[in-house]
Amino acid sequence: MANIKELKKKIKSTKGTFKITKAMKLVSAAKLNKAQVRILGLRPYSVELEETVRTVSALAANYTNEYFTQKENTKSVVLVISSDKGLCGGYNSSLAKTIRRFTAETKNEDLKFFFIGKKVRDLIQKEVNSGKTFTFAKADPTYEEVRKVADELGAMFINGEVGKVYVAYNSFISAIAFDSKVRQLLPMQVSASDKETIKSKYPYDFKYEPSAEQILDTLVPEVYLTTVYTCVLDAIASEHGSRMNAMENASKNSKEVIKKLSLKMNKMRQARITTELIEVVSGAESLNG
Repeated sequence: MANIKELKKKIKSTKGTFKITKAMKLVSAAKLNKAQVRILGLRPYSVELEETVRTVSALAANYTNEYFTQKENTKSVVLVISSDKGLCGGYNSSLAKTIRRFTAETKNEDLKFFFIGKKVRDLIQKEVNSGKTFTFAKADPTYEEVRKVADELGAMFINGEVGKVYVAYNSFISAIAFDSKVRQLLPMQVSASDKETIKSKYPYDFKYEPSAEQILDTLVPEVYLTTVYTCVLDAIASEHGSRMNAMENASKNSKEVIKKLSLKMNKMRQARITTELIEVVSGAESLNG
């Protein structure tokens, strides 16, 4: 029967899809393992470095730095970190939704979007003021490549071209979860209440060698760069985790489709055999009659 042949083709095609999704899941799992080690290794250092700068800057009397300077400029730049490839579940659509909500909440700022990865860019470029898309030699940018991106955006802030620098990315939580967020990078902020809390926590003087100002002038740019790099690693780990889960779900769905199609084909084959048997028996009875 033609229908059985069609079902066989569909089963064969679905089995091919299953092999592809299963292989992609294994590849993503291997990449996730490496990315997870990198982000979980860097994040504690990044958090501790940022906390150290916050503490020292709050305790240092009258300390000022260009990275802390509030600008009157209402122009802002947003670095969007997404993927270049699809097939990763809600990874890109979730980030695009978060960006749209952020844009609606910051109508008083003139936002310009820069991109790492093209998928979210393709989703929102008609809705926002799109700027440069950064490209790299390989899929995962190196520390030096991220430094160039951070320096370019940082220079825009220091020169007064923009008043704020944001980063939009997916923060890695686990292999099956991420959090889409928009985070302000510049200017760095330590509120008056935070300063009072820090001062009450450390009611004594620290000894600095060299001076606190010299230490902060060295660490503040490092905090900014490390934060950008951490966001990139967060996004990479989230992407691989999301793709691994998407491929796992696709593989499960393929197996379910194969099972249903096979059952349907077997029923049709059994019905065909039953019909042929009935015809044979009927023919034999008519001859004996």
